[in-house]
Amino acid sequence: MLVPGGPALIEGPVELVSEDGTVVRSDRFQVAMCRCKRSKTFPLCDTSHRKKARRD
Repeated sequence: MLVPGGPALIEGPVELVSEDGTVVRSDRFQVAMCRCKRSKTFPLCDTSHRKKARRD
């Protein structure tokens, strides 16, 4: 499921292998995958997409 303006939610557990061979594992029942690429824990979501823009 894609969350509008947010992550992709995937049923876990998951194991992801990046192009450079790095393996990311999560045993959680649901995993949030980052789509905005602002996450410090990319490819997993850390809710960085929630940061609000400054108001003038």
